[in-house]
Amino acid sequence: MLMLIAHNIYIHVPFCISKCNYCAFFSRACTKPDWQLYENNIIKEIEFWSQKLGKINIPTIFFGGGTPSLMPPETFNKIISKISSAFSIDDKCEITLEANPGTINSEKLSDFINAGVNRLSIGVQSLDDEKLKFLGRRHNSQTALTLIKIAQKKNVRLSADFIYGLPNETIKDVIKTCKEINSLGLTHCSMYELTIEPFTPFGKMNLQMPSNEEMADMYSTISETLKLPRYEVSNYAMLGEECRHNLNVWDGQPYIGLGQAAAGRILIENQWYEQLGNNEKFERLSDIARAEERIITGLRQVRGVYLDSDIKKIINMQYIKSNPDLLQVNSDGRLVTTEKGMLILDDLILNLVR
Repeated sequence: MLMLIAHNIYIHVPFCISKCNYCAFFSRACTKPDWQLYENNIIKEIEFWSQKLGKINIPTIFFGGGTPSLMPPETFNKIISKISSAFSIDDKCEITLEANPGTINSEKLSDFINAGVNRLSIGVQSLDDEKLKFLGRRHNSQTALTLIKIAQKKNVRLSADFIYGLPNETIKDVIKTCKEINSLGLTHCSMYELTIEPFTPFGKMNLQMPSNEEMADMYSTISETLKLPRYEVSNYAMLGEECRHNLNVWDGQPYIGLGQAAAGRILIENQWYEQLGNNEKFERLSDIARAEERIITGLRQVRGVYLDSDIKKIINMQYIKSNPDLLQVNSDGRLVTTEKGMLILDDLILNLVR
């Protein structure tokens, strides 16, 4: 008999008005997307996974992009309705929509909320207009602030994304940004270090970026200045306002990826599968590969990764004992990264995993 295991759902919306200078994600600039074709393809994928997994419970749904707020609310509503009929949406399901300022107004946001959105993630990136132009963003700071105020009045759970570590930025700039964020009354925000990816406009420029030491100082400054506590490498939130979708995925829960280029981790009869794309493109994952993934995502969290038997098989316990300034095991049986360890997380994991 097939065991019905709850799966979170990530839905990729690939369309943007234009590509930002730093963006290496799968997306394409399109002024008039074929939303009917997109809807049909997503519904087809939902039907496939419904047949494969049965009427599973869905604890979270996350619409990421691209720019999901470009989507007509009618398209969103039909996708949610299909998920509801194919699966069993949890009564307390967290449904997140990523949004860019300038692509959604008060009326459209209300339509999304009425269709099920209960969490909005706004791509602000900066409150400095010159920096927004440099990043290739289409909005200005006032447009972003207006959307934040609109969302706060509608009582939807709210998060905002920001980028730091731009060329010539200093700790003073980071402190200024953090103080501005504090003044907004946000309960969740993400602070992403600017990384230069090849094949992006920034990747083709000879940008003079802050040094690793300067970036580390900026990172520490964020924790010291933001009123929100960090719960993951780049995420900060009041207790209870963390993104449940991300927490579930980072902690190793299964999730389905819908949409072109979406990835997933499927669990069928106690066996993990790597979903390589949409529809039936998935293949079996070894226990070791899955444990390695859980270590990588788990140690990014302040709460760490639970040391179950699969994890213990592949980590160097002696390395943990020898480096208490980097790694510790707490009373809950979780391996956690210290503040110092977070700064060298990639190198730390290379030494930790045997």
